[in-house]
Amino acid sequence: MPGPARTAVLRDAIGLGVAVGLYGVAFGAAADAAGLDPWQALAMSLLMFTGASQFALVGVLGAGGGAAAAVGSALLLGTRNTVYGVRLAPLLAPRGLLRRLGMAHWVIDETTALAVAAPDRGLARLGFLAGGATIYAVWNATTLVGALGAGALGETAQAALDAVVPAAFLALLWPRLRAGADEPAVARRVALGGAVVALALTPFVPPGVQVVVAVVAVVLAGRPREAA
Repeated sequence: MPGPARTAVLRDAIGLGVAVGLYGVAFGAAADAAGLDPWQALAMSLLMFTGASQFALVGVLGAGGGAAAAVGSALLLGTRNTVYGVRLAPLLAPRGLLRRLGMAHWVIDETTALAVAAPDRGLARLGFLAGGATIYAVWNATTLVGALGAGALGETAQAALDAVVPAAFLALLWPRLRAGADEPAVARRVALGGAVVALALTPFVPPGVQVVVAVVAVVLAGRPREAA
């Protein structure tokens, strides 16, 4: 496993993991606004660990919807993780029931993108595990912070929080945009395309959605990798 490649995968996985995990503050605040206790918000992050579904559930509850509608909305958004799992199973090839269950819990948009974008199977596992562990740890910690006190943040602090994820995503793309002759031209075009998608959607979609869409677009546009 080449040193520079390993370093790059870890850098991207941890960087993206911290950026995405920080947005757990927003979920914690949304859960508090919907009437959930801090321990309920934390339990959702620990056991569900899929941001879109979590936001959907508390959004329905906060709007006065029933539990059935809230759970149904969360399940509907969570079905995409099943598709991700089908794609990742042969790539990551986890052995044993416990490893399969553990890795399945971390199958989300970002970890899927990190794994599929890696140049070989070993680095795919590294990106998936490093990204999953980072997001899981930071997301749960910041969920508790948000549930306990994010409602006290002013408008300026809330706006800064909304900008964290897209800014970090673009920061991860920047080395690809500046790469020299050793970086394939197609990689630079895909990176630039992801940046354009994220920036174009920012004024029109809820915070964080533009990053998910851009990541999916990058994955779809990337060239297939051969397994090691």
